[in-house]
Amino acid sequence: MRKLLLAGAALAFTLTAAAHDETHDSHEDFTLIHAGQVLAVPGNAPKAEQTIIIHDGKIVGIEDGYVDDDEATIIDGKDMFFLPGLIDSHVHLRGEWSPTSRWDGVLLESGDVAFQAAKHAKTTLMAGFTAVQDVGGPKEIFALKRAINKGLIPGPHIQAAGSAISITGGHGDTHGFKDELIPHMQSETICDGPADCRRAVRQAVKNGADVIKITATGGVLSNTNAGTGQQFFDDELEAIVEAATKMGRKVTAHAHGKDGIESALKAGVSSIEHGTYLDAGTAALFKKHDATLIPTVMAGMTVVDWATNKDWLPPNSAKKALEVGPQMQDMARIAYEGGVNIAFGTDTGVSEHGKNAEEFTYMLEAGMSEMEAIESATTIAAKHIGLDAVIGTLEKGKYADLIGVDGNPLDKIEELRDVDFVMKGGVVYKGS
Repeated sequence: MRKLLLAGAALAFTLTAAAHDETHDSHEDFTLIHAGQVLAVPGNAPKAEQTIIIHDGKIVGIEDGYVDDDEATIIDGKDMFFLPGLIDSHVHLRGEWSPTSRWDGVLLESGDVAFQAAKHAKTTLMAGFTAVQDVGGPKEIFALKRAINKGLIPGPHIQAAGSAISITGGHGDTHGFKDELIPHMQSETICDGPADCRRAVRQAVKNGADVIKITATGGVLSNTNAGTGQQFFDDELEAIVEAATKMGRKVTAHAHGKDGIESALKAGVSSIEHGTYLDAGTAALFKKHDATLIPTVMAGMTVVDWATNKDWLPPNSAKKALEVGPQMQDMARIAYEGGVNIAFGTDTGVSEHGKNAEEFTYMLEAGMSEMEAIESATTIAAKHIGLDAVIGTLEKGKYADLIGVDGNPLDKIEELRDVDFVMKGGVVYKGS
């Protein structure tokens, strides 16, 4: 009883102070979540029997005990485990791979792409991912971001790259169509030579890019037999990073081959997507340059399945899928053992939207603990995408982005595959 009374007094003080700060006289617009357990800051121990206090879409505080306020909205989560909303650092919301995906650029109107992306954004949010970084896609992603920010449609916070910067004939360029069609499908961020690559960076920023995505090496799903090694020259990579830095943007690099990964790191990119053929020496280079890896192991497992069991890929892509996919789990282990900073990312859009949390299983197989895997999808990912001031933890002043599950994910990471409660910005989208 004493604990409850003390908690009630602390809560009353917190609510009164918040109301004073916001010039409110009542607590009708406060929400109190009675939480069985709360992992407020991943990396620290969770606490039991907590009250999460929310006002105007943000966290006001977290108090010990289950305390009430007659004027506030109460959410009973006494049987649930709460933690910050999850963050996927590598998605493609515009679509989802299928046997006909290669034709989307010819058949789909801009509106088709936008509505498809909106559907995937909602699916992602309902799966517990309250923020994502979309690293490659058409301009519709920026319209989607604006619509979500205005509250017109449900979806996660989005940091977006727009079209990736690629070389002529490389991964990210258009392949496998008649010559007459390709000019109508080609991105304006294809570049060759340092000067042209500076132009492409500036064009990407003009289009709205929050981050610059480049394809430093070949890739699996491009319909070409150009391999998965380095494609940009070193002077082009350096020009891209320099131009991006001058415009206040970081660079993240799609990279499979060891040569391309290491050249991109030496040029100053902030992060590597995939990293398939890295080794212990590459891991040391990550640490030297304070760079982050987004492993996307699930994408590798997905394309192996397509190449083995489904007739979804053209021969060029199927061959690369069987070469690249099996390497990715071992890559994640090497990176983890080498002390590389790892942010959660899935390449969803290759895999199915809404199943992002399956990546956690591969992270544990690489050697991570449950807590480390959750950190990769909260505190580490928030810093990686540049939003750590407002998301990633449940602390005063940050957005009220949180999820709830029935079990303890620190004991069983699979709990995160079936999220029962989703709140973003103080609005409940799933559960009650």
